[in-house]
Amino acid sequence: MPCSLQPTICQVVSLLWTRYNFAVPDTAISLQALTKFFPPARSGWRAFLQPFEKPTLPALQDISFELRDGESIALLGANGAGKSTLLRILATLLLPTSGHATIAGHDAVSSPRAVRRSLGYHAGSDQGFYARLTARENLLFFGRLNHLSAATARDRVSQFAAQFELAESLDRQVRTLSSGTIQRLSLARALFHSPRVLLLDEPTRSLDAIAAASFRHFLKSQVMQPGKTSLLFASHSLAEIELLAKRVAVLQHGRLIALDTPAALKRQSSSSTLEEAFFRLTGHAPDSLAPEARP
Repeated sequence: MPCSLQPTICQVVSLLWTRYNFAVPDTAISLQALTKFFPPARSGWRAFLQPFEKPTLPALQDISFELRDGESIALLGANGAGKSTLLRILATLLLPTSGHATIAGHDAVSSPRAVRRSLGYHAGSDQGFYARLTARENLLFFGRLNHLSAATARDRVSQFAAQFELAESLDRQVRTLSSGTIQRLSLARALFHSPRVLLLDEPTRSLDAIAAASFRHFLKSQVMQPGKTSLLFASHSLAEIELLAKRVAVLQHGRLIALDTPAALKRQSSSSTLEEAFFRLTGHAPDSLAPEARP
């Protein structure tokens, strides 16, 4: 119905469209000057004052970039660069000190429930399972939390048990499983509800070489290929990054110092490998680089 004939109806529709975000956002993740400070670590009696101290230790400082729909970006940086902190903020597990983070069109601070419905999250060391429930019971439980029907959840259990080699572990209590098996179970849980945005923190850590290669192939061919899932992941494996990432975000001391494709980062730093490019961009030169090649 033309708006010129029914202006009141059009105004109401426009208001609802804006209020409830019916429009599909152009980006999967949008970060604007995202900053996070932590209070200084204390020991002894001073530890009691820590919650009341002013946060002064920077973990993230003015991080801004966008992850487009269907795109994959890798977070690359040394330990303590802020990779896990960034992922935890996007997963609504931490509040930022300032700035904004939007996931699938929803603000991570003001609309955390809507954000959680849109993403799958895998932490580097996951303790979020119920130890006395079996692997199958955990997956079915988390499937129902993500509004999957009982039949769909059972089908997904069979699918991911085969994909992640969990068939022999499905009916064992999680507390009896090895760290590598729990890692695979956590990856299955992150993908269980077919999330639009996928956050992975060192996804192949604790996996053996065969399982790691299989998971990378699964991500590349089954998850990323259709172009419906956007991936933001942290990894120390440069081969993994070059295989999966369209762009690489290099973090140093909580700051974003470079964001581009692996090939472009090599060109910008006059490097032949991504490893060499990383060392040049961050101002470090390993012993394997010749003195004349060091920055």
